[in-house]
Amino acid sequence: MFQGCFTALMTPFRDGGVDETAFQDFVEWQINQGVHGLVPCGTTGESPTLTHDEHRRVTELCIEAANGRVPVIAGAGSNCTDEAVALAKHARSAGADAALVVTPYYNKPVQEGLYQHFKAVHDSADIPIIIYNIPGRSVVDMSVETMARLAELPNIVGVKDATNDLTRPVRTRLEIGPDFAQLSGEDGTALALMAQGGHGVISVTANVAPRFMAEQHTAWMNGDLARVGALRDALMPLHRALFMESNPSPTKYAASVLGLSTDEVRLPLIPVSDGTRAAVRAALAHAGILAQ
Repeated sequence: MFQGCFTALMTPFRDGGVDETAFQDFVEWQINQGVHGLVPCGTTGESPTLTHDEHRRVTELCIEAANGRVPVIAGAGSNCTDEAVALAKHARSAGADAALVVTPYYNKPVQEGLYQHFKAVHDSADIPIIIYNIPGRSVVDMSVETMARLAELPNIVGVKDATNDLTRPVRTRLEIGPDFAQLSGEDGTALALMAQGGHGVISVTANVAPRFMAEQHTAWMNGDLARVGALRDALMPLHRALFMESNPSPTKYAASVLGLSTDEVRLPLIPVSDGTRAAVRAALAHAGILAQ
């Protein structure tokens, strides 16, 4: 089962292109900071504006740098089923441990369409699949019943849940069982999802606070509620600041402050405003990551 803190990795850019050296250095830093896994080429990795060649290359760079030390769940989603199949096949051939496949955005498929989309990827790619359910971006919500149907397929192994519905993990657990990995897609409610039967988080905040996010999960698993509470309170302003503007623009600004990358994003995203910059710096200071 996939569990723990997985970082939804940003993709560093320099002068308009992927900064491969910075990205692999970033992966190394993440592992040294103690994260439990890595997720390249998701929304935080700006997958919508990566070319297909860049997408494949970033996945390969992550797997190469990780070198088997932590699992890699490669982003492989698309609103085109054939494209999702191709990306999932590449993830498998590159050596990823699983593929993260988002519910098809913009098309607005019905539940049977969602089932058939994921079944097609499952039947073609031969790799464990994590369903990414994020109605706020995709405008479709996979029902627990559809997810349960998909979970009957051997390689549908879990969900990244970004619904913010904290009844969902309990209902999913009762419908599918405890071995179906439930990973939060919302940093601010990750602990609450764990309390409701979840197994971890695919985290944006871990881009700039990997040690604290990984420690929060470990403290929860060890029953150290005092440490959990301290980390929860330290990190909440950062969770909020990183979403004051469209992800990953605030995250990339925070990473630039910490010397991890530039703050470059690709249109239609733009660098963050002065107000968000101030809020991000204040949140990094509140968490003890940046000196006041």
